[in-house]
Amino acid sequence: MEGRAVIIDESTAFGARVAAHLREEIVVWLTSVSPSGKPLPMPVWFLWEGGESVVMFSRDGARVRNLEANANVSLNFSGDGRGGDIVVLSGVATVDRDGPRANRAGAYVEKYADHIRRIGHTPDSFADAYPVPVRIALERLRGH
Repeated sequence: MEGRAVIIDESTAFGARVAAHLREEIVVWLTSVSPSGKPLPMPVWFLWEGGESVVMFSRDGARVRNLEANANVSLNFSGDGRGGDIVVLSGVATVDRDGPRANRAGAYVEKYADHIRRIGHTPDSFADAYPVPVRIALERLRGH
């Protein structure tokens, strides 16, 4: 499936689990690659936009520079702690500096409202702290 969008078939048990993770999980592990080729896993908040893309918001720093240099990423969910419920999505990240900021992404604000408050932000101050939208086109799905 390399280079083609992932189609999540919710009519299958695995596809339904993948969709549930994408809708309900608060954190996904985003792994990008440093300029020296080292993997850089980091937990991030995200929003599945349905279909085959995910959006997240980042500080304008090393992560964004790494994504601009090498857009290949993976998204991993934690699983069940016993080696089951494994979901790994691979894709290509696009830094979208002109895209809507977090405070304009209604579904994102709705999903993370309590968490944004918990870390001492409002939607506007969160958008100021994490001003760079990153859209990930999902291209590959693995798991069991």
